[in-house]
Amino acid sequence: MVIKDYYSLSEAADILGKSKETLRRWDRDGKLEAVREPISNYRVYRKEQLSIFSNLLSNELEDTTDNSVTPYVDYNVLELFAGAGGLALGLEKAGLKCVALNEIDKWACQTLRKNRPNWNILEGDVKSFDFTKYRNKVEVVTGGFPCQSFSYAGKRLGFKDARGTLFYEFARVVKEVNPPICIGENVKGLLSHDKGKTLEGMISILDEIGYKVAPIKILKAINYKVPQKRERLILVGIRKDIDIEFNYPKPHNQIYTLSDALKKGALYDCDVPKSKGSEYPQHKKDVLDLVPPKGYWRDLPLDIQKDYMGKSFYLSGGKTGMARRIGWDEPSLTLTCSPAQKQTERCHPDETRPFTVREYARIQTFPDNWKFFGSISQQYKQIGNAVPCNLGQEVGYSIVKFLNTYSKQNQDNLSSISLAKTSIVSSNIFVPSTSIATSPKVLIKSK
Repeated sequence: MVIKDYYSLSEAADILGKSKETLRRWDRDGKLEAVREPISNYRVYRKEQLSIFSNLLSNELEDTTDNSVTPYVDYNVLELFAGAGGLALGLEKAGLKCVALNEIDKWACQTLRKNRPNWNILEGDVKSFDFTKYRNKVEVVTGGFPCQSFSYAGKRLGFKDARGTLFYEFARVVKEVNPPICIGENVKGLLSHDKGKTLEGMISILDEIGYKVAPIKILKAINYKVPQKRERLILVGIRKDIDIEFNYPKPHNQIYTLSDALKKGALYDCDVPKSKGSEYPQHKKDVLDLVPPKGYWRDLPLDIQKDYMGKSFYLSGGKTGMARRIGWDEPSLTLTCSPAQKQTERCHPDETRPFTVREYARIQTFPDNWKFFGSISQQYKQIGNAVPCNLGQEVGYSIVKFLNTYSKQNQDNLSSISLAKTSIVSSNIFVPSTSIATSPKVLIKSK
């Protein structure tokens, strides 16, 4: 076999945006049959086979999913670690109202202010802000806190044990504001961070401050109108006095590609605007010139592979992000904060260059009129760190559905209380009668 014409099970799963177990099942069912590597007997897939199947995945199913819903009333959001506003913009598109956004990065704050002058931007370290004025006035607290290990002794992590971490600040704000629901988002790696202890500690802390955590879920952005293979962990805390289930957004059938992101079509009504971007150094450009669309380092001649990869060449794993040129008919790989790093190249399909700032923004589903401020590297960082807007919108719909149910329950409870009061008052009203003993006048006079 010529290795560059074949992909391992792991590599094929990454290319198609499916799990390895799904591919094994498809092989057994004859939906996407693998061939066997003669020595190891491992499953491998032909490049042409994956290209054809990738196209079928994109086009064979009609997208009938609609998660949209209209809020019954205005629901207010307080967002922490807001970045360039990807999540906030998505929540706004879902009908939620951002009453305040906290962010420490001055360039991200400028991006937020310039695009939404009406938003209340709280610039600075979250630790320096008191949020008690929002208590019981905000329905949702959201935040994309980073993974930070907790230092503590004992079996159970307490709220105070998390001091010094940004999750502690997230929990502190939730405690101060007392919203019906809080939403944390993070990278998939949080599941295994510190052997799972970090996530375990977060759940323990939320429990201590009065919030039960819904089942953790990893959402794949490609299932939510995002032309990018990006996964985000969603942590949902529901106040313990509320007995309502949170339902995650249903995945869409349609998978969008790089072509949908950068060209006029289903996602945008025009081609991507021209903009500035990074450039590869000449030695890297010379290497990437040899990589075809949808190709990566294994498509290089063996001597160049070894020279370019260095010690990584001898390590296990697919390393499919290295020397990677994205194809028009596939979603982009996960965007990072720097598009030209050796481990995470995201090369344009036709031109040997990284994606521009506006191309980056399109892949993250930002609208073209959302401007970014700061240096080019600062703009890449803001976009790369963002939650894709369309994913934020779909999560927003789930939040609205939850809050609509909560609002309706409150209205029903108020109606029940009102009816009960009416019933009590009615039972104490005297009915006029010819009997002197039951005459209201006589009773009043006797007092």
